[in-house]
Amino acid sequence: MDLGLTGRAALVCGGSRGIGRAIADGLAAEGVDVAIVARGREELEDAAHEIEKSHGVRALALPGDLTRPEDPARVVAIAYERFHRLDVLVTNTGGPPAGSFASHAHETWERAVQQNLYSVLHLVRAALPLMRERRWGRIINITSMVVKQPAAELILSNSIRAAVTGFARTLADEVARDGITVNNVMPGYTRTERLTHLAERVAQRKGIPRERALEAWNDEIPLGRLAEPMEIAALAVFLASVSASYITAQSIAADGGWIRSLL
Repeated sequence: MDLGLTGRAALVCGGSRGIGRAIADGLAAEGVDVAIVARGREELEDAAHEIEKSHGVRALALPGDLTRPEDPARVVAIAYERFHRLDVLVTNTGGPPAGSFASHAHETWERAVQQNLYSVLHLVRAALPLMRERRWGRIINITSMVVKQPAAELILSNSIRAAVTGFARTLADEVARDGITVNNVMPGYTRTERLTHLAERVAQRKGIPRERALEAWNDEIPLGRLAEPMEIAALAVFLASVSASYITAQSIAADGGWIRSLL
């Protein structure tokens, strides 16, 4: 299937590793120039070099801290200056710390809101005018399956990802007539550095090996295994495509069947 993405440009947050890197690779494989954002300069520049070498597109490394109010607008502006267009925005920030309500101080909540909600608002505010110029755009937020089925010890993610979902659903109506779609991808348990950290926390709390914690998650998933980052990326890349032009205001899970709700 020709996804109609050749020659377009994307900004992918968290693009140096994990799901973000897989999305950047997936878009680049379809002929999209990609700007990738993350905090670590060296790893980010290595990723951009590898993307260019593998896919023959332009890849721009943009070191930045999206919890700082000025950085989202800065990286959007640099990406637009380089590519002279911005068609796809993928908001993807690391998950907030695990823990119970009682274990999180007010400052932890503030940082999580900055990282996982305000960063999305600032990125979208900067990118929307550029998409409206062309009357075409794709905004894709990487949230989590906990939006539909909250998970224990993830109260920050359960709460803040839900706020992003409400924002995206409302925004989708506001920008639909501008040819812009807004969707959320809800990954399930995926083989990333974040999941390794969560497994270590579970293992420590229960006094079991980390491998057993990972196996327990496999048992919860009908498909019986963790996702690989490229399996999440495939959904995001499709939502960015011309073929997905009639899909908007949706939150779509890639979770191996973990969510038990009907809708």
